[in-house]
Amino acid sequence: MSTNDGINRRDFVKASAAVGASGLLASSALGALTKQNDTLKVGVVGCGGRGTGAMVQALKADANTVLWSAGEAFGGRIENSLDHVQNILLEHAEEGGLPTGKVDVDESRRHVGFDAYEKVIAECDVVLLTTPPAFRPMQLAAAVKAGKHVFCEKPVAVDAPGVRSVLESANLAKRKRLSLMSGFCWRYQNQCRETMLRLHDGGIGDLHTLQTTYNTTGWVRPNAREESWSDTEFQLRNWQYFTPLSGDHIVEQAVHAIDWIAWAMRDVPPARCYAVGGRQTRPDLPETGNVFDHFSVTYEYDDGRRGYHMCRHWPNTPSDNSAYFLGSKGNCTMQPWTSQHEMSGEMPWRGEAGGNDMYQQEHDELFAAIRSGHPVNDGVPMAQTTLMAIMARQAAYTGQSITWQQALESEENLNPDVFAFGSRPTPSVAVPGNTKFI
Repeated sequence: MSTNDGINRRDFVKASAAVGASGLLASSALGALTKQNDTLKVGVVGCGGRGTGAMVQALKADANTVLWSAGEAFGGRIENSLDHVQNILLEHAEEGGLPTGKVDVDESRRHVGFDAYEKVIAECDVVLLTTPPAFRPMQLAAAVKAGKHVFCEKPVAVDAPGVRSVLESANLAKRKRLSLMSGFCWRYQNQCRETMLRLHDGGIGDLHTLQTTYNTTGWVRPNAREESWSDTEFQLRNWQYFTPLSGDHIVEQAVHAIDWIAWAMRDVPPARCYAVGGRQTRPDLPETGNVFDHFSVTYEYDDGRRGYHMCRHWPNTPSDNSAYFLGSKGNCTMQPWTSQHEMSGEMPWRGEAGGNDMYQQEHDELFAAIRSGHPVNDGVPMAQTTLMAIMARQAAYTGQSITWQQALESEENLNPDVFAFGSRPTPSVAVPGNTKFI
């Protein structure tokens, strides 16, 4: 899709139905690699903490897998990550856990640099994309074009051109009958699934108001610059703090809580949003980049319903990650951190589902889909939720009301140049009223 295609909200909803708004399972057989006795080669692009976890989960999901290839921008990380994965699998075996896949990443299949993803994709059947968000649209496009199944961590982009690229990849994956799993993990958590099913079945009547929070006391500790680092390396080692790489914390982290709004609304996009945000408590240091430390956003829907979200990184303040849904016949409280899932009103209800490892569940379902020949495709919902977070950031940065159409067609490209180590512009902190919507 491009802005010249005349995309509108109605088209987007139609695309959601076509691809699968909540992980639609398509039918018919895939290629030979779906056979139960075939070994699936798994590759990872991005060997940080999330990538390391995803490797373990992929190997636990299917015993007939092998971790075959790995890619990273920096040297040294691959070896540390693989050692960690191997140790976890050994502990798992010693504790009597179910059989897992194996680690067999030869030196020749350990790739370093910005082109590492191309080499990993060429060597594998299933690719795990766990790099900083800015890289995901490009890497997803390459993986799907090459005919590979993909696990893509959230968010899937940092700007609208990236979202449009992801939508193209999602549609191509559907046509190629490839599985595409997103990192919006709460959709794979049993208690949240039970609550959302009850909500969609009318447990509180007609839903009219939604509120979510993602408030924490801080974020990943930033790294002070070392003399040997170029601008690019410095920003990548602090990627969470630079909007072009992370999308800001509302896109990179709080997007999970925004996804609860999207999920509750059955992935119908909002008509518009307006927001406030700023940088009050974050230290003004080079390594803390240009991201805000708080946001508050209101989403308006065509039928009059509204969704409210707030997130913040303020030291010495309470943390909270909750969802509240108000309906015509009652209210619903969903607090996954404390396992509180209940409804009050005309039809009181309390969740009965047990907890589960949602990160593992994602990979269990991904590999089951690959093996069964019924591909799962999370492409549209993961792109839509990402865009909801991006439009909120745009509204807060500019101080303007942003429509869904404007957000979807935005030409703001946060990373117009090819990534390379060397000089790189330092993004400035947005000033509402001065920063322009592009």
